[in-house]
Amino acid sequence: MRVFVTGVNGQLGYDTALELVRRGHDVTISGTKEIYSGLPGPLEKVPYVQLDITARDRVHAVLTDVKPEAVIHCAAWTAVDAAEEAENKDEVWVVNVLGTQYIAEACRDIDAVMVHISTDYVFNGQGTEPWPADCQDFAPLNVYGASKLASEKVVATTLQRFFIVRIAWVFGPNGKNFVKTMLNLGKTHDTLRVVADQIGTPTYTPDAAITLADMISSDKYGYYHVTNSGGYLSWYDFACEIFRQAGCDVKVIPVTTAEYGAAKAARPFNSRLDTSKLEIMGFRPLPAWQDALQRYIAWEQETEKRG
Repeated sequence: MRVFVTGVNGQLGYDTALELVRRGHDVTISGTKEIYSGLPGPLEKVPYVQLDITARDRVHAVLTDVKPEAVIHCAAWTAVDAAEEAENKDEVWVVNVLGTQYIAEACRDIDAVMVHISTDYVFNGQGTEPWPADCQDFAPLNVYGASKLASEKVVATTLQRFFIVRIAWVFGPNGKNFVKTMLNLGKTHDTLRVVADQIGTPTYTPDAAITLADMISSDKYGYYHVTNSGGYLSWYDFACEIFRQAGCDVKVIPVTTAEYGAAKAARPFNSRLDTSKLEIMGFRPLPAWQDALQRYIAWEQETEKRG
């Protein structure tokens, strides 16, 4: 299958492209940078296209030329706090909404399936019940969440064959993430304060990539939640497990979101995503987050050892 992946220089885009290449698909990757700038390896040999998704004509020209049967759209503005700054709000909307619209329109014109990556931030983050994949009770708390909700609506109104996949608490080898931050801080701090009243589940990008690759080989279109299994937890719980598995002697102090302060964008307290639709529709559930964390830490430690 010919597959086009946007945002390949990010965590999920990288692992998705890598999984597709492993499966033998005909893959073209793209990003805003002039050349591929992700981790060294197989993707260095994959056709790469510099693509500004906010340039409508360029998007249409590239996808018309490549003629993919599926497009996995991972590119997005994801700097949640920076999105709240007045000078950035218009750009956030252009990237996340108009950029997605242009990708969706091109998919419609070339009759390609589109997989659009979204987020738990489209919900209001209240309560304690997990959000079902087909829930329509939206009330985003911040600019980023509002832009991603609008992007979902663009995809759903433009296309009939689409997957809208919400993920949360993402971590993976190709980029910055909470686990890497904790591991680095653990080298210089013996005590850390971590928020304990925001609850969700991590998403390990190599695991999520397997599900995305499975989806494009099916016709089970619609909305999905894709996170690792293993139960819900707080950022505090996550940090404790990171240090336990990494063998770091760091004391983690639980604090409330209000006590922690600092963030410009409001965060959802309830980021529990109900992933049960995956199994209902015949997709494999992702492994437990504890197992995913173990694999990631082993990768980080091996990478550090190699220098």
